[in-house]
Amino acid sequence: MSRVSKENYYLDIAQTVAERSTCLRKMYGAIIVKDDVIVSTGYNGAPRGRKNCNDLMSCMRDKLNIPRGERYELCRSVHAEANAIIAASRERMLGSTVYMVCIDAKTRELVSGTSSCMMCKRQIINAGIEKVVVRDTKDEFRVINVSDWIDDDDSLSGVFGY
Repeated sequence: MSRVSKENYYLDIAQTVAERSTCLRKMYGAIIVKDDVIVSTGYNGAPRGRKNCNDLMSCMRDKLNIPRGERYELCRSVHAEANAIIAASRERMLGSTVYMVCIDAKTRELVSGTSSCMMCKRQIINAGIEKVVVRDTKDEFRVINVSDWIDDDDSLSGVFGY
């Protein structure tokens, strides 16, 4: 019997965290890991105390037919990466890795090719996180060096993610 890889082990946990998401579009889960210890977890959902989209059974961005990557100011959610960063101390994040998974809220299937939005990229950079590992399929993932986001500053090109 072969062991699951360390990356897929953490991605499996991030995928379970995504199941707590309250978004009607995409369910994201993120965990921050350093020195083989889970530092924090996060999923996308409304700020504490506010009603979630799944409680309201309504998504403003869906109602307005807003495409992926646009008009986040209309979204009720705090993103998974941001929630994981909020829950962690900076010293534990320095040199850490974020593991991230996206699930389609309607089909419950993995969404490949996902990436952090520009705001989350900025927060990941400032938190001192070193790598982002993103699940594309049950066994396949991408490893992104955060230093590449610094070198290839997409805020200058107008290219948006998430």
